[in-house]
Order: sequence, then C-alpha cells, then structure tokens
Amino acid sequence: MPVLDWGEHTDWSSDEMASSGRLREDKFQDRFDYLQALVTEFQDTDSQEAKEQVLANLANFAYDPSNYQYLRQLQVIDLFQDMLSEDNERFVEFGIGGLCNLCLDKENKEYILQNNGVQAVLDCLSSPNEDIVLSAITTLIYLVTPSSQTEITAIPVVECMLRFSMSKNKRLSNLATLFLEDFCSPEEVEKVQNLQNHTALGIPLPKE
Repeated sequence: MPVLDWGEHTDWSSDEMASSGRLREDKFQDRFDYLQALVTEFQDTDSQEAKEQVLANLANFAYDPSNYQYLRQLQVIDLFQDMLSEDNERFVEFGIGGLCNLCLDKENKEYILQNNGVQAVLDCLSSPNEDIVLSAITTLIYLVTPSSQTEITAIPVVECMLRFSMSKNKRLSNLATLFLEDFCSPEEVEKVQNLQNHTALGIPLPKE
C-alpha cells in the first residue's frame, strides 16, 4: 500500500486540506472494512482451506503497526489465541505467527498477558512443527516484562529451552540459547541442569 506524503503540501487551501483529510479517513475506513471482511469470512466459511488463507492474511496484516487498532477492535488477538489450541497445525502456525507480530505493541502485549496468553504460547513449545516452536519462543521473548518473567522463565520452561539449545537445528538452538542468556540467570540455568528428575511439568517436551 503506497504511503502518502503529506509534508510536501504546506500551502494547501482549507478545502484541499479537508479533501485530504477525507482521503485519509476513507483509506483508514477501507483498511478496517477489509480486515472486518476477512474476520467475517473466517467466521462464516466451513472450508478449512479458506480459514487457513484468512488466518495467513490476518497474520501478515498483524506485522503492520498501522493495523493494530483495527485488529484490536475486531478481536483478532482473541482469534489468534483461540487458534493455538486447535488440532489443525496450520491454524496454530498462523495463530502463533499473528500473536508474535502483534505483541511488539505495548497495548497488544498487555492484553495478551492479561488473558492467559503466556500459557497458551507455552503449550506451543511441544509442537513438532519447527515454525510453530520458533514463533512461540520469539513470542515469549517479546512478552517478557517484570511481571511476566517469573512465569516465562519457570523451571519447566528453562528445561525445555535447554533441550532446544542442544538441538541440531541451528535456528532452534540459537534462539533457545538467546532466551537462556538474556532472560535466565546463570543460577537458574545451573539449578535446572542439576535436577535429577527432568519432568518439565506443564509442558509436554517436544518430540525427538
């Protein structure tokens, strides 16, 4: 979508400025209407393939901060989070991808945290789908705040990240290592490493 540069027209008349304002309002309304149509299509269609395509589109739109307020209005954050518990792997993939994009915004992050989003994301760590796990770890990193860090760096999570850090998959091992180094103290990591019974309570460990 082209970006309109309003800064070059400092000598516009009041009529021209009013016209430009209507143009911007129309553009924003068009954006909202399109996103609303996507959400409606997802709700109305019975086609799994169509739902997947809608979710993929919404996840892509979630990458643009200009869409944040519209996605909040349309309760797309809730939609993405609901998808994390679906059996359809593609639903989960696009749902966690959308949340990952949205949680860069402070208001979106607070909403996710207040609605049990951390646990929903943690559940994705057990997915056999690499993209889901990578998006889940990235989302957890974005969701870390002084109030959420204890939950995000709980012993089961640290244990899970330690296993990921030893993966032959470089993308996964590098991201898990980053998580451990940036958000876990050396004492926390050592404590988990020394545990005799590794259970990772609350998180089914990833399939080998």
